[in-house]
Amino acid sequence: MLKKISAAVLAIVGAIALGAVALHRHEPINALWIVTAAVCIYLLGYRLYAAWIAARVLSVDASRATPAERLNNGRDFVPTHRVIVFGHHFAAIAGPGPLVGPTLAAQFGYLPGTLWILVGAVLGGCVQDMIILLLSTRRDGRSLGQMARDELGPLGGFAALIGTLIIMIILSAVLGLVIVNVMKHSPWATSTVLATIPAALIVGLYLRRWRPGRVLEGSLLGVTLVLLALLAGGWVDHQPLLRPLFDYSAIALAGFVIAYGFCAAILPVWLLLAPRDYLSTFLKLGTVVLLAVAIVLTHPQIKMPAVTAFTDGTGPLFGGKVFPFVFITIACGAVSGFHALVASGTTPKLITNEADVRLVGYGSMALESFVAIMALIAATLLDPGVFFAINSGAGVVGASPAAAVHTISGWGYPVTVEQMQALANAMGERTLFARSGGAPSLAVGMASIFGSTFGRGLLALWYHFAIMFEAVFIMAVLDAGTRVGRFMLQDLLGHLWQPLGRTSWYPSVLLASALMVGAWGYFLYIGVIDPNGGVNILWPLFGISNQMLAGIALSVATGIIIKSGKARYALVTLVPLAWLALITTTAAWQKITSADSRIGLFAAADDLARKLASGVLPPERAAVAPQLIFNQRLDGWITMLLLTILWFVILDMARVCVRRLRGLPLRSSSEAPYQLSRLQSALAQAQP
Repeated sequence: MLKKISAAVLAIVGAIALGAVALHRHEPINALWIVTAAVCIYLLGYRLYAAWIAARVLSVDASRATPAERLNNGRDFVPTHRVIVFGHHFAAIAGPGPLVGPTLAAQFGYLPGTLWILVGAVLGGCVQDMIILLLSTRRDGRSLGQMARDELGPLGGFAALIGTLIIMIILSAVLGLVIVNVMKHSPWATSTVLATIPAALIVGLYLRRWRPGRVLEGSLLGVTLVLLALLAGGWVDHQPLLRPLFDYSAIALAGFVIAYGFCAAILPVWLLLAPRDYLSTFLKLGTVVLLAVAIVLTHPQIKMPAVTAFTDGTGPLFGGKVFPFVFITIACGAVSGFHALVASGTTPKLITNEADVRLVGYGSMALESFVAIMALIAATLLDPGVFFAINSGAGVVGASPAAAVHTISGWGYPVTVEQMQALANAMGERTLFARSGGAPSLAVGMASIFGSTFGRGLLALWYHFAIMFEAVFIMAVLDAGTRVGRFMLQDLLGHLWQPLGRTSWYPSVLLASALMVGAWGYFLYIGVIDPNGGVNILWPLFGISNQMLAGIALSVATGIIIKSGKARYALVTLVPLAWLALITTTAAWQKITSADSRIGLFAAADDLARKLASGVLPPERAAVAPQLIFNQRLDGWITMLLLTILWFVILDMARVCVRRLRGLPLRSSSEAPYQLSRLQSALAQAQP
């Protein structure tokens, strides 16, 4: 009875809060309404919908031995406590998407993004993560591509593998671009981020060589070093002799990020990847909790309108109407195909009990979605004019501060040069104009919240703390993404020459790493030289490809559910699959065929080619125009390929489902046979 009453209270409070968010229009809304609605909806989804899926759709069996128990080898398959698995899974899935996507989508207003984050996560993203995790756990921890090949067929599996590799390349390029935009011409940010690399190496050596097993000591050491890096960055920024040593252009920083990505892919996991992930987990969870507490204490007002005039597709951050591009832009904050790779990667090899998939799969995604809500609040509490001044590229609003404020004020969002300069001074930066990518404006918003709570005299420190938080957040995923891409590439190369498929053979490691880093490094370079900031092209492409990967994962899940004789529950995955197929197909079609150069990739390339031929481009833009033209056309062809792969997998899934419903022969299920868990039996006997 108590559970029913608490669920009813959550439903009522959540409905009131969501109603206030949805119906508020003509005056600023308190951010607490959004936080309250989010918390209630996530709790209801976890307690009711996730529990129903676990019991009815997945038939979770706590007595069934997991691969972590059956295949325990002390290296890859290790039974692990559910809290530790939750932390690992959250650290692996929480990349830039929930930070950058909601910030960029704020150009449509706070309402469209808020509604999609809440609905999309509870009914789509969390469901995908939990189901893929359970399906992989029941199949000895097989990857998404392997499950597609085993359950649908070799063609569907190969298509899924190629699509996944392309998406990893695009994802890594976007990660690198966000980091570059954070650090360019910011000595404090650059020196701080650079200092976190030796900090991770020291922790790795400490735990591996100097003091093995001393996890608490290593944790305290790592946190101390990271905080010292932040303070040292502020000191460097005020030293006339040292400041120029860390003041780099975007192209120079892109070279650094590319070199770092290569080193991260070839170094031992324990030396850089593992300690960086470990440190980033502390930073992620601590900052999110601190931000939530600060919002509750200060209850700031959202200054961005509920819906802006840019829903018609004329927005300065990226072109495209609110449908379908708000869904594409939000990406990981609601649904993420990248999560399916993690849920069918390391995590299923650590699950001790099938009952843990609800917490690890559904719960981790709900927490990441809450991070997206925090990011949206932090971005939309800025004055709209300030928000657009930070995020709009110089090619859109003008290269000079005066031109930028004139353009933005003309949109109805007043801002002045003096206002922007005062803000930059308070944040310890020379300028905040044209800092596109979402991360700088998010850092300004977070600093404002922390400053209002803990003291505005430390705004510059809070701003660079937020920058470090975002950079560590992103670089941890860049490490893992490059390494995962290297593994996939080695798998493909192994079909050409078998030794290249051996992941531990060093020549193969060097070759595959160089190819992977070179691929995403090319897209990063093109994004850096783009006068519009690069994000307006790369982020929509990333969003489309990410949602397509989610569509592939949901197709595999739907096929397995129907093959297992539970067709009556297939709507659990079919509904989000149908929605993702609709929005990704619509967005991809517009990016391919639109005659508007702000939306269509081929149209943008043709428009730039005409301007180059007529000689109207400034010299600096004419110099890079041929590369931009080639890349926009390449992006268009990549979009067509990804769309073809998505529909190939969907149709292959439909073929399997039709054969199952007609009683025709099919590939046998790859699910491992039931085996009683000795661990759970021992625990049951130990309890009085």
